[in-house]
Amino acid sequence: MTAPIQPVAPSRPRALRLGFLALTDAAPLVAAQELGIFAHHGLKVQLNREVGWATIRDKIIYGELDAAQAPAPMLWAIELGLGCAPVNVCTGLILNLHGNAITLSERLWTTGIRDAATLKTEALSRRGENKLTFGVVFPFSMHHLQLRQWLQSAGLDPERDVRIAIVPPAQMARNLAAGTLDGYCSGEPWNTVSVQRGEGWCPTWSAALSPGHVEKVLMVRTDFITHCAAEHSSLITAIAQAAAWCDEPGHRAQLAEMLASPLYLNVSAKVILPALSGRFACGHHA
Repeated sequence: MTAPIQPVAPSRPRALRLGFLALTDAAPLVAAQELGIFAHHGLKVQLNREVGWATIRDKIIYGELDAAQAPAPMLWAIELGLGCAPVNVCTGLILNLHGNAITLSERLWTTGIRDAATLKTEALSRRGENKLTFGVVFPFSMHHLQLRQWLQSAGLDPERDVRIAIVPPAQMARNLAAGTLDGYCSGEPWNTVSVQRGEGWCPTWSAALSPGHVEKVLMVRTDFITHCAAEHSSLITAIAQAAAWCDEPGHRAQLAEMLASPLYLNVSAKVILPALSGRFACGHHA
């Protein structure tokens, strides 16, 4: 039997530990820190860059993080105990809508694949040990749902006709380049990384697949709100204020420079800016 998860400790003088992944949609958290918005609201916050979503999940469950950026479906997965100990979690803030894309390898482009329909023949011809392999960032995520939706639109069975692997977002592009992945569904800037390197191209993106979908939320354990209500309220206020700043088009270049820091995404601002500025390039002049 799984041991019960203990409640988090009451309010304490140390910094709030706020988890995030190296993704463009961590922007409100980064901006709140870099612009001094957390400090303005009386908060001392330690931003912790984590490797993958399973790490975020486990650190929230066991109280090693106080709050975190998270894919929206992760909340229901934790509540239901899907792949983890069940814990009551919730969100009071949606961080962003959309932000994902499907990227395929240049190897597939050279074989004549241009969309899901033309992918079908290739996938069916490789249904043995050499199945096409696609990466998603977490089992319970919009990325996984959107990839499955796209494959099914061409009559492919995601359970039988391809292989789907869980890969941290920042490792997608290098796995595509190495040939261990034939494609992936991830958030930015990791699609643009492959496109700008000439190693991948994007047949579609999340706003086209699921218009208006909720992507990331601020996740906390429910008992954190009970024990640290004032801190939680200030945290929500500060991040919402930072999100409003990020939403101003005139701030996008400055935001890209913030995110580019080795502390956060650790990639060039030239890779981050296209999606922020509405000039996302799919590759092959699209």
